[in-house]
Amino acid sequence: MATLSRDKLKLIRKLYYGEKLSAWEIAQSLDVSLDAVYYFMRSNGLARRSYSEFNLVRFEKKPPSFKLRKKLSMRDKELKALGTMLYWAEGFQSVNADIVDFANSKPAMIALFLKFLRRICGIDESKLRLFLYCYSDQDIRGLIDYWSRLTNIPKTQFTKPYVRQDFKIEKAGKMKYGLIHVRYYDKKLLELIRKWIEKYVKEYASVVP
Repeated sequence: MATLSRDKLKLIRKLYYGEKLSAWEIAQSLDVSLDAVYYFMRSNGLARRSYSEFNLVRFEKKPPSFKLRKKLSMRDKELKALGTMLYWAEGFQSVNADIVDFANSKPAMIALFLKFLRRICGIDESKLRLFLYCYSDQDIRGLIDYWSRLTNIPKTQFTKPYVRQDFKIEKAGKMKYGLIHVRYYDKKLLELIRKWIEKYVKEYASVVP
């Protein structure tokens, strides 16, 4: 393969920093070796990406696993708002979160949030997981059967349940069906829902100090 001449500086800067191509992709497109690209960058003071920058670029390039509904009816717009606000109230939103994780013990809330994910967000069903939290005195298999029927999610997509041993009647009574986590493994959808939350809050719930 050929080497790189100085007149390629502007092009490589554009490909690497502007178009976010990797050094390997640049080497392939210019028909040179990877070592030739690295040598050229070192010789011309072009800084390579840090590990965190590399991961960010890779994340940005990764196609989403979901397909948003393009045309929303009035009912769809209501569902989008309801699902988004449900996540604001009951969703896991730590700065380190990298999946959608919605938890509740109310069947209607779980059903509504799943309808939002399916109809508005157009999720890939294979990336859904359910996680059951319950007490040792409850019928664990029965609860999994119940949630599987309600959500139309196969039991093979349930992760190992968390079973508390310190059973108390008054606590279990508040969670007849246990507590279920609906998890969707795509950080891009989490970021999108966060943006929707910010939009709705800014538009409808701005707080005056």
